[in-house]
Amino acid sequence: MKLAGIRVLDLSSFLPGPYLTLALADHGAEVIKVEQPGGGDPGRQIGPVEGEATVFFRNLNRGKKSVTLDLKTEAGREALLSLCETADVLVESFRPGVVKRLGVDYERVRERNPRIVYCSISAFGQTGPYAARPAHDLAVEALSGVLSMTLGAQDEPAMPGVPVADLLAGLQGLSGILMALLAREKTGVGDFIDIGMHDAMLAGCLNILGPAMAHGEQPVAKHQRTTGGAAFYRTYRTADGRYVSLAGQEPKFVESLLGFLGRLDLQVLCTRGPGPHQQPVIDFLAQTFLTRTAAEWDASLATLDLCYAVVKTLPEALDDENAVFREMVVTDEAGRRHIAPPIRFAREPSEPNLRVPGLGEHNAEILGSSQTASASK
Repeated sequence: MKLAGIRVLDLSSFLPGPYLTLALADHGAEVIKVEQPGGGDPGRQIGPVEGEATVFFRNLNRGKKSVTLDLKTEAGREALLSLCETADVLVESFRPGVVKRLGVDYERVRERNPRIVYCSISAFGQTGPYAARPAHDLAVEALSGVLSMTLGAQDEPAMPGVPVADLLAGLQGLSGILMALLAREKTGVGDFIDIGMHDAMLAGCLNILGPAMAHGEQPVAKHQRTTGGAAFYRTYRTADGRYVSLAGQEPKFVESLLGFLGRLDLQVLCTRGPGPHQQPVIDFLAQTFLTRTAAEWDASLATLDLCYAVVKTLPEALDDENAVFREMVVTDEAGRRHIAPPIRFAREPSEPNLRVPGLGEHNAEILGSSQTASASK
């Protein structure tokens, strides 16, 4: 596999860091999850339990090894620094300043191993007026302006279904680590990577920032191209209370559906771009979709050249025929389901280890029997 021989120390918890290191583990890296004795990653306690672990923890930490170290003790710090001597990557997600107080910051680690790639993930980065401020995904989405564009029926900020700031930070961190490892091949020296979730979220807004950047104006979400202002980029309720999404505004898609429905006269409104002038099209489609069930619409729309989808539940999404064909849902020996790695290589494909580590399970293997007792208390 691509990352065989790469050793990663993962001091992160919850979502962004573990999501990053999961990708490294799935493609062959040895990922050693360093957890606090007693409770470990809080993800071990989040959500429903299946087998010996929560599904939350399983989804993000399969295939990793777990050791417990109390980094507030000299023995714990020294054990980690010793591991750093043989590591290629370290990922941590403490609030800025914590690793320095613990004595395991980049400068200290680099003294032991100048080749290490050290990635710090935090809400607002290591510097700046918000650096010490605590935050999770929702606060970051609010500060980045994304929630001002994610609105409910009454134009109020809506709760996001997926923690986009967490995931974007993890993906940016993954990109940074891989770039740093590639550069190390040329220089022989590692690097420090500062990932702020706020930075990652702003960088994810490039397609909606036009009015704010050009004119200093807040876009009206319900009039914008991808947030409600286009008849062919919206969801519509069906007769059975389900929803169909239209998700392509190209002229060929507009012509395909409006021609099928016998209303090509409305096509011109869609060619003028998004905005209030498309309301007659939205109203017509809303009334029309209410006349049939989602399954009936699915059968008809599938015959057209149209970008659309029925809004599925999560259980339905796991059983989706495309997901099944692509083997995106795989099953371990105990019959528990996992999401497969989405990165597909023609050569050296991923071989994910679906086993979930118990807390401190690999202490003896990684730390050695002589250090295990003192370093993990």
